[in-house]
Parts: sequence; C-alpha cells; structure tokens
Amino acid sequence: MRRPSSWLSIRLSSRPYRLRGLTVAGAALCATAVTALTTVTAVPSAASAVPSRSAASAGSSPSAPSVPSAATAPGRAESEPKAPDGFVALRSTDPTILQDIRYVTPHNFMGVPVDGYRQPVCILTRPAAEALHRAQRELLRRGYSLKVYDCYRPQRAVDHFVRWAKDLDDQRMKAEFYPRVDKSRLFLDGYIAEKSGHSRGSTVDLTLVRLPAKPTRPYIPGEPLRPCHAPRAERFPDNSVDTGTGYDCFDTLAHTDDPRVQGEQRAHRTLLKSTLERQGFVNLPEEWWHFTYKPEPFPDTYFDFPVSYRSLFPRG
Repeated sequence: MRRPSSWLSIRLSSRPYRLRGLTVAGAALCATAVTALTTVTAVPSAASAVPSRSAASAGSSPSAPSVPSAATAPGRAESEPKAPDGFVALRSTDPTILQDIRYVTPHNFMGVPVDGYRQPVCILTRPAAEALHRAQRELLRRGYSLKVYDCYRPQRAVDHFVRWAKDLDDQRMKAEFYPRVDKSRLFLDGYIAEKSGHSRGSTVDLTLVRLPAKPTRPYIPGEPLRPCHAPRAERFPDNSVDTGTGYDCFDTLAHTDDPRVQGEQRAHRTLLKSTLERQGFVNLPEEWWHFTYKPEPFPDTYFDFPVSYRSLFPRG
C-alpha cells in the first residue's frame, strides 16, 4: 500500500487437499477455514479493488524496469498478456487461506473497482504461495488463519492509482482511508507511486483471522464511511483480528511498530510478522499488512496480465 519517506509504491482448486502432520484439532480448524473461505470470497464480482501502494516498499525499483506488454496477432485485436510459468493461484497451493480481494470491489481508497482486477483470485509466484502455505500450517495449529487482501497487482492497476491520486477533486473515500492525510500529499508521503512491488508477483497484503471465522458483510456503496484509524468497534467490520487500524489505512498508525499500538493489537501484529518472517517474508515497516517473499523470482519485472484465472490457463 503506501508509506512515507523513501519507499515507493502505488500501490479451487477442486482437487482434494491435505495438510500433513496436523492433529485432529488442527484438521478441524483447517476444515473451518475452508468453510469460512467460501463465505469470505463471495464478494460481489462487480466490486472494486483496494489498492495497496508498494513499489520500493517491496524492493528497490531498477531505473529501467521491464513491463511485459500484450502480444499482437496479425489481423487480430491485441490479446491480453498471460502470466509466465512460475505464477500460481494461491487456492491451488493452499485452499484453506481465506481470500478477501478488495480491489475487485468498490471498498477501497478510490471507491471503484481497480483496473485489471477481473476476478477475486490471489495470484502469486510459486515460491511465495508455498511460503504462505507453510505459514498457514503453523497458524492453523494455533487457531488462526491467514486472510489475503491483495496479491499480484497488474501495472494497469498501479496506473489507475496514479490517475486517481492526481485528481484532487475525487475524495469520495477520504473519510475512511485517508481522513488525516491531505490528498495532495499522497505522492510526497509515499502512499502512491508509479511502480509497485505487487506487480512483481511476490508481495502480498494480509492479516490474521481467529477461527472459527465469522463472515464479513459486504461494503454497500454510499454507506457512511468510518475512519480506518478509529477503535475497532467504530471501523468498518472485518472478521480479522484487531491490529489497530483497518486495511489500506493511509495513516502513520498503520506503521508496523508504531508505539501507540499496544496490548492485543501489538500482539497480533507481532504474531503475523514473526510467522511470515520465519518463512522468508520481509515486512514493509510502514504497513503492518504488507509482506514480500525473498528472494523474488522476478525482482526487475513489473507484469501487467489481468487478475483472473484465464491469465494462468492456458499459457503459451
């Protein structure tokens, strides 16, 4: 998502699935997570995408990054680019991880679905997806599940963020996502940038959910907005644990180690961070929800294939 100072960012498989080494209780929790997954991912398809701004946040951007473009066939319209080998749908690697893909819905800092998000599916590089699977196995034993908000993000989505940020008249979602930040400072403060680490495929925005997971009601466009930095009871309802702010909150309170965040909120941030770090992820200090798997398989490439299953199959 975003962050101040020097970081850049613009921000089922139907096959049988098993988790080895789980106790009976662990297996039951896993089953609960799968059930909750169906509920959480049932987001209106006409939704929007909640953009997270993280480019340099997920690593330093090269001076001349490559952005694959769609191929053009003679006499035919330009075709959509496909994901290269090495990308997978997270659900095919671990169907128990909950998914609440915000940018395919209007509940995000722009208030409209984000360009390039066609389906509520989390796509990641295979190493990042497998690392999340390992983290999930650990968390299930403790009664928690991961929940992802955003994964791979196409460059066209980042471009959409940039256009929105330049339109100072469009502040329809300010009251929830950036109530204490002047929109004219989004670029200066690092909340929006022209490149995002998400476009390289190994960065993910996520949180924790205590099991059994409760359903999260959908956002209704036009409903009263609630500040993302407000106490939990006053924020938009989410079935995740309390981490001190809502997701995609443009506020310093969202900094992972902000000293104002204490007690249970601090414990939840620490559990998420420590669990993911053991599996090779690096946190963006300005966003408690933002993690990048290292080493990245595509450290210098910013992809632009749409977020949809069709981007994965067929390839060629």
